[in-house]
Amino acid sequence: MDLMSVLTSLVSGGVGGNIAGALAKDKSLGPVLNSVLGAVGGGIGGQLLPMVISALQGGGVAQNAGIAAVIGAALPFIVSMLKKKA
Repeated sequence: MDLMSVLTSLVSGGVGGNIAGALAKDKSLGPVLNSVLGAVGGGIGGQLLPMVISALQGGGVAQNAGIAAVIGAALPFIVSMLKKKA
């Protein structure tokens, strides 16, 4: 787990969060919160998921970025589902 893979996970997660917000406008939390939640989800998912699932180990930067983007897109969507409507 080096610095480059952590940064890749954070950036990919942030991008994934913004793409999810753009695709599901009714569930979007805004660009800033989508980016923050995406980066958190991408950072956690991109680093921890390969440790938990051994089949994902050793996939390289592209696999790490893909996992981080998917989880980064999922976290803002999950939070928007749990958020109460005003």
